[in-house]
Amino acid sequence: MRVLWLCNIVLPVIARELGMEVSNKEGWISGMADTLLKKREENGIELSVAFPVEEGEIPEGRKIGALTCYGFREDLRRAEIYDETLELSLKKIVDIVQPDIVHCFGTEYPHTLAMCRVFPKKERLLVGVQGLCTLIAEAYYANLPEKVIASVTLRDWLRGDNLRQQQEKFAARGKAEREIISLAGNIAGRTRWDKRHVREWNPGAQYFDINESLRSVFYGPVWEPEKAQAHSVFMSQGDYPLKGLHYMLKAMPSVLEKYPDAKLYVAGNSLVSYTTVKEKLKLSAYGAYLRRLMAEGKLEEKVVFLGKLDAGQMLDRYLRSSLYVCASSAENSPNSLGEAMLLGMPCVCAAVGGIPSLFEGGKDGICYRGFQEPGEEELETISGRLAGGVLQMWDHPENTKTYCAHARSHAARTHDRERNYQSLLEAYTRIGHRGV
Repeated sequence: MRVLWLCNIVLPVIARELGMEVSNKEGWISGMADTLLKKREENGIELSVAFPVEEGEIPEGRKIGALTCYGFREDLRRAEIYDETLELSLKKIVDIVQPDIVHCFGTEYPHTLAMCRVFPKKERLLVGVQGLCTLIAEAYYANLPEKVIASVTLRDWLRGDNLRQQQEKFAARGKAEREIISLAGNIAGRTRWDKRHVREWNPGAQYFDINESLRSVFYGPVWEPEKAQAHSVFMSQGDYPLKGLHYMLKAMPSVLEKYPDAKLYVAGNSLVSYTTVKEKLKLSAYGAYLRRLMAEGKLEEKVVFLGKLDAGQMLDRYLRSSLYVCASSAENSPNSLGEAMLLGMPCVCAAVGGIPSLFEGGKDGICYRGFQEPGEEELETISGRLAGGVLQMWDHPENTKTYCAHARSHAARTHDRERNYQSLLEAYTRIGHRGV
């Protein structure tokens, strides 16, 4: 069976071979590719991978071990704009590979729509849902004050990328996403949330439950409370409103009243750096708002931005933190939550999107009611609930051991590599028999 994957990133094994920058994103795709290739004699799958590149192309394919890879030109920084030339590039790859099945990972980029348009056998087309841009657009502002949403810094003006424009870009991507879903004969998802919405958009598609496997370093290690920094909170991202860093900054003063040694660590890009002229010019409206919250709450010494972390560095930060927080206004199945649960660490999460399918509040940890409807009047309320969740976790350490054991057991089932591999194989087998 010839299977062609369409990915949003260059898989690390390919990037290293081609001398390209290695991405830390979507490590579960690499893990699944490794498993498929190792077991290719028993599964009979010939795997090819197509991916976007900013420079050059690999239209004729290049062998890297048992994997054949194809690169096509695409500007991922303008994902809201559909480039019709993608259809020619992807049709060329399809004509070479002659795949029995095309598996597209994600609905966020134009290349998936192009593939859905050019691949003629829709019953052999599988689209994997990651985030849902339509719903991200609806929750994007995450209860920000209207004056923040309307503000524009020099950086925002020069880039044409203020908060309203960012939200509009997700809305545009959502429109393309709904066409993608309508064209796909098969959908792969993993939460009740994504299943409900894709069935509304395409009730005739066959839906497959396929969970994600995580990066290999997170299988095995176990969080130990005595090795963690007391009252330290870890968030895996905070560089745009959807991730809810402003909720956590609003919650911190209440947390600090009871636990003055509390500290917040945030991975990913820092939006608040302001020491050099270049950093000042790069300050966005959201970054300026985060700086204001930090100043108002006297949090300058209480918040640490860690920058981009690879898998090993992320593992180290999880194990050194006493609590993981997911404060997003919308998520489908955040891998950072899966990683924290698999390590068996305490978690406090907003009950939004697909999170309740992965994380059982009151059993795996503490869930609070997060973003529901737009409106800045909810900001204080939601931040108060988040603060309450953090305090509840730390006030009752006797419950932590039970939470952690449940979370680890739950994540071990959700992210079981062999089980997820078998689910994928079963989907391919069933799709392969369609239209025969």
